[in-house]
Formats: sequence, C-alpha cells, structure tokens
Amino acid sequence: MKKTFIIAIAIASALISGCASQPLSTFNVFHPAELNGLVASGQYVQKTDNFFVLNDSSSSMAETYHGSGYPAQPSPSKHSVEKEILNRINLTLPDLKLTSSIRSFGFGPCLDWGFTRLNQAPTPYSKSSFGSGIDTLVCASGGSPMINGIEGTANDLSSTTGNITVLILSDGYGLDSDPTAAVQSLKQQYGDRLCVYTVWVGNEKDNQGQIVLNNLSNIGGCGFSTTADRISSTADMAKFVQRVFLKSGTPPVADCSMLDDDADGVNNCDDRCPDTLKGAHVNAFGCWIVDIKFDNDKSDIKPYYYAELDNAISVIKHNPGINIEVQGHTSNTGTAAYNQALSERRALAVKNYLNRKCCVRAGKALTARGYGLTQPVDTNETETGRTNNRRVQLEVLK
Repeated sequence: MKKTFIIAIAIASALISGCASQPLSTFNVFHPAELNGLVASGQYVQKTDNFFVLNDSSSSMAETYHGSGYPAQPSPSKHSVEKEILNRINLTLPDLKLTSSIRSFGFGPCLDWGFTRLNQAPTPYSKSSFGSGIDTLVCASGGSPMINGIEGTANDLSSTTGNITVLILSDGYGLDSDPTAAVQSLKQQYGDRLCVYTVWVGNEKDNQGQIVLNNLSNIGGCGFSTTADRISSTADMAKFVQRVFLKSGTPPVADCSMLDDDADGVNNCDDRCPDTLKGAHVNAFGCWIVDIKFDNDKSDIKPYYYAELDNAISVIKHNPGINIEVQGHTSNTGTAAYNQALSERRALAVKNYLNRKCCVRAGKALTARGYGLTQPVDTNETETGRTNNRRVQLEVLK
C-alpha cells in the first residue's frame, strides 16, 4: 500500500511539473478573411446550429509541433497549435447564431484530475465567450482517453436542437482505446443532424493517428478530415469555415425598379437597352436615340438637329474602340417594303453625318441598318406611339 502511494505521488508530481514547464507561445498575428458579406448577400447561408469542440489535451500534445503554418516564439507545442486553430476559427467565423461548447480529454492537473473536462458548457456563441473557453485549455497532460471525451460530448449535446458540428482536434497518437464505437453511437443517437470533422495536429511519427481521425470523420458521413497545416493560411481557413458552417444559398433577387445599371435614368425593369454609354440621350425605354424628325419621305437632316448629333459624337469620342450600329426604325404607316427602304435611308444619313465629324475609326466604327417597321418600342395605335417608333437608334455592338 505504501509503495503504491509513493508511485502515485511520483506520477502526480511529474504531471504537475510537466504542466508547469509548458511554455506559452506567441504566434504571428493572424489576419482573418471577412465572410459576413457572403452571408449578408445570401450567397451562403448557415448550415449548422451547434458547434462542439473536443480538444486533445493529453501529454503527447505537449510535444513541439514540427509542421508548418504556425510560426511562433518559442516553437509551439501541438497543444498550442490546437488553441491557435480554434482562435483562427473564432476570428474567421461570420456572425452566426450558434450554440458552442469546448471539451477536452487527457488526465492530470490540466483536466482537474479527470479523464475529460467541460471547458465551456454549451452557451450562445460569441467571439468573446468562445475565446474565453479557448483560454481554459491551459496545458496538456496524461493519457489519451478520447472515448471519455466523446461520451462526455454525447451528454453535452442532449439539450441541443438543430444541426450539430462536432470538431475533434488531436494527433490521434497513443489513444487509450479505439473511439470508433463511441463515435458510431453518437451518430446513431443524433442521426443526420450530426457531422463530425477532425483536424490532425501531429508530427511525422504520429501518422497512424491521422488515419484514426480520418476514420472518425467518415463515420459521420457528412464531415471531413483535414490537417493543421492545410488550414493555416487566411484563405484556407476561410474555405474550412465555409465548408463546416455554411452552404450555398439563393441570393435575393434585387428589385429591378430600384436599379439603373447603366445610369441612363431608366430603371432596369423598363430599360430595353441596358448597356447604354454614359452621356447618351435615351428615350423612355432607355435606348440611345438621336431625336431627329424627318419630313415625309425625306432622309435629309435639318440643321437644328445637328446639336443632337454632336452629342452622339461626343459620346463616341469618349468611348474609343467601340463599334456602333446606326439603326433606322419606322412606324407601321405604309407598306413594309416602303418603310424598310425609308429606315435604311435615314440610318445612312445619320451614319454619314457622324462619320464626317467623328474621329473614331471613321467608316469602320459605324454601320447603318434599317429595320423598317419590325421593331416598334411603342404602340402604333396612337400618333404619340407612332412618333416614338419613327426613330434613329444607336446600339453598341458586342
């Protein structure tokens, strides 16, 4: 009995001194990606309601981490990297309504002499409260009773509603027993509500542990396994958070009556020419027109319309390299053949005027085409409507 007591004291002393000797590492500043815009726009929506962390705080996690992506002074332990990963998740998470919790497994003073410790009870998520929970992961000691942590997590989840994310961080090394059955039981209990994700925080000698973690995430059916170095960068951490917490959404359709993409004064709902160049004169339908009235059966341009044409020239000069079709249109008065020829003569008259004064690839940037009575923009049942249809319209060719 005395010998057993002495051995127990020796083990306890070693655990205490081991915890006390674990140095704190200062990591380089992490700059998180901004994901709130993706959620606010509706491009992504929340897919989980509960975020429960199971953190490996066993003695193997006190070893120095030899992987990449987590520069720190002094060199960090695997346990410190686990905490840094949780910090980076916390910084990257958009504003979501979640219940969060943190539990650890191991043994000794780092876990209040238990095999598992509830570091943060299930609570409404906020960056500050979750950060406080991370801070309680003070050190790593003892064996690796992951199964106790999983069973504890099952109890933590008992009052949850909605979808559940369980995230396990570990090196998977030297587990006291196979946790497969415990995760299977967890999945059976919570069914499709539960997804299991794992992050391997290990060194080369711990490779077998990576296989164990892969198997655990596969049990969940909807989660996945990754490694610490694969989620270390800002971009990779953002992708990880998106995959775990978000899913593609259907962005709301903007009210076209409140939009005017080409800034021509005609809203998108009514705009039949949505790519009008800036400064162009448009009609009520948003199409670039030269507001010229021709005498009956005439195609010559009267001098007092030159200012209107000069405005079109100014627009063309401010948009070099464009190709423009000068389109002639008519009302339905007269025969189709007559109106076709009339529309062609008027389009050609406008083209010739523009080409004489325009410096943009003269003779090549502009083409003339008559459309006759085939493309009315207004009714032909009224004189006002027929007037609107008798037009010369300019369209930028793609």
